[in-house]
Amino acid sequence: MSFQEIDPAPYIDHTILDPTATSDRIDRVCEEAERYGFASVCLYPCYVRRAVERLYKKKPQVCTVIGFPSGASTSATKLYEAQEAVDNGATELDVVINLSYVKAGETDALHREIAQICEATGKPVKAILEMNLLTLDEQNLAAEICIDAGVAFLKTSTGWSGGATVEQIKLLKSISRGQVGIKASGGIRTLEQAIALIEAGATRLGTSRSLDIMTELKHPKTD
Repeated sequence: MSFQEIDPAPYIDHTILDPTATSDRIDRVCEEAERYGFASVCLYPCYVRRAVERLYKKKPQVCTVIGFPSGASTSATKLYEAQEAVDNGATELDVVINLSYVKAGETDALHREIAQICEATGKPVKAILEMNLLTLDEQNLAAEICIDAGVAFLKTSTGWSGGATVEQIKLLKSISRGQVGIKASGGIRTLEQAIALIEAGATRLGTSRSLDIMTELKHPKTD
């Protein structure tokens, strides 16, 4: 399939996870998301209310991150953070799982934490698995637990410990069997990468290089 046959825009969570971002920059990201038809803007919780105001009655969703980037907050803290984000207008939540629960085989604790957030907020939750820090068996275990807990998406990574790979997307597609969406995140900088991940099964792409990808789509590189 050629690049021109896939429009990556509807797959993209236009991401700005820069703690130094100013309000003007948040406004610009929201405007870009609307202009290009991106699926969402993904930003820190402190920016949610502003993004909601800027995207009122517009198509892009407002996504925020919970327990980011380590996932090591207490369950109560994550739950409060998620509920506050929803109260402020967030419509999607990217939640970093507690990796220590996976490593220690504390499956009940992981399931309970994710299920509580899903049930309490009623919003689509994307479980960030941070796959590059897990063994293959741990990746399978974490994915299965999160699906059972009610997540809407499995997400490969925060981007802080390496980016998404085609192999990871294929694995999550095999595990999920179409039950949930799959978000690739981290290191997605080119149109070629974006298309490869979509073709492998990704239904969302988290990237801060969205405009570069769309520019490349409009003006393809030549050899």
